[in-house]
Amino acid sequence: MSRAGIKAVLQTRKAEDKTPPGPRGNLLWGSASAIRRDILGFFLHAVREYGDIIRYRFMIWPGYFVNHPDYVKHILIDNNRNYNKNTPGFETLRWIVGNGLVTSEGDLWLRQRRLMQPSFHKQRLASFATVMTQAAAETAESWEQIARRGEVLDVDEEMMRLTLKIAGLTLFSMDISGKADTVGQAFTYANKFVTEYLYRRIPRNLPLPRNRKFEEALRTLDQVVSAIIRERRARGEDTGDLLSMLLHARDEDTGEGMDDRQLRDEVMTLLLAGHETTANALTWTWYLLSKHPLVMRRLQSELAEVLGGRLPTVDDLPKLCYTRMVIDEALRLYPPAWMMSRQATEDDEIGGYRIPAKTIVFFSPYVVHRHPSFWENPEGFDPERFTPERSAGRPRFAYLPFGGGPRLCIGNNFALMEAQLILATLAQRYQLELVPGHRVEPEPLITLRPRYGLRMVVKHYSA
Repeated sequence: MSRAGIKAVLQTRKAEDKTPPGPRGNLLWGSASAIRRDILGFFLHAVREYGDIIRYRFMIWPGYFVNHPDYVKHILIDNNRNYNKNTPGFETLRWIVGNGLVTSEGDLWLRQRRLMQPSFHKQRLASFATVMTQAAAETAESWEQIARRGEVLDVDEEMMRLTLKIAGLTLFSMDISGKADTVGQAFTYANKFVTEYLYRRIPRNLPLPRNRKFEEALRTLDQVVSAIIRERRARGEDTGDLLSMLLHARDEDTGEGMDDRQLRDEVMTLLLAGHETTANALTWTWYLLSKHPLVMRRLQSELAEVLGGRLPTVDDLPKLCYTRMVIDEALRLYPPAWMMSRQATEDDEIGGYRIPAKTIVFFSPYVVHRHPSFWENPEGFDPERFTPERSAGRPRFAYLPFGGGPRLCIGNNFALMEAQLILATLAQRYQLELVPGHRVEPEPLITLRPRYGLRMVVKHYSA
């Protein structure tokens, strides 16, 4: 055997013998109690203590957590075929959205991705801009009297209502904002239920009040989605939106269309993913702007210079550089998809450590986005860290609010355009101030929400 071959064998054996460091935790429960108490704090502390790859135990289940951009890239791109979404997190998410684009695997995922991709091309997205700005302008009008009286809004609820309306109009050609409270309450409960299940593992089929309430929430969401599909089937017309594309799609080999279950899963995925994450991003953006008035002032200065009081258009977006940097920085500090997971199908090696087959590997944009090796003053709110000069040389996977690789979020450009247009429309007229004493704390559910909502005073902007 050549010297290089011997060296490779020795390195492989070394990796096979090495287990990443990590917290030992309780003899029986491992780190379960610490994770339940503060999962964000647990992983932030663990990577500071043990490094960029750690092994921990949650009750009887071992887990691996990686925090270096190179390790994340390895999972999402370099060896992505070895990692699937057959993890507890995605399994519980399937209870809500079914086997849609976010949760499906293999040939089904590839077929659905190819089918939906044309609806998210940039030229197609540009046609949505007017719908987005008009919906934001209507929200601005609804705030007028509230601002005159100096009243308080829950901005979390307001952004959910606005983005749900936009999702309905752009994806389904329907205004479903009247169902915002129904959808919001049902999804909030389902969101909390599946998160609690991951921590407690209380069987879903037990006759408990919480389980019955979860089934009721699922029925509510199903009724909303079924009504959207029934209404479109009854009309029978092709409106050119994504729902029409799904309804008229045919398999290239069999000529068959989607069955009702698959159609339901895709519509549910688009409905929830299409508004929840953008609403969260905007909510945290308003919070950060309220805490940093100098950033707000510069944002409004750019809006005044570029727009002069008119509504933004898609052509304005390249000129609204600071507006985009504000959103990018909010996504860095509070990424809606704050935790991601994959299962290794075969043995692998990351960072010199063996990753056994069937291991669940986690990585968190929330934690990676605070890596001190790649982010100066990582807890600070500094939009200018996204200037081309300061971004140069930063690893691609030091920033991943939408994931990456083949499973990069299909709606990333949609969400960024929507957030930029909404912020530009509303921030021209208003500034929002956090209610004194209101407690703000991230709640890591499926998405990263403010635990107690976000109560803010609406005020007119005066230059």
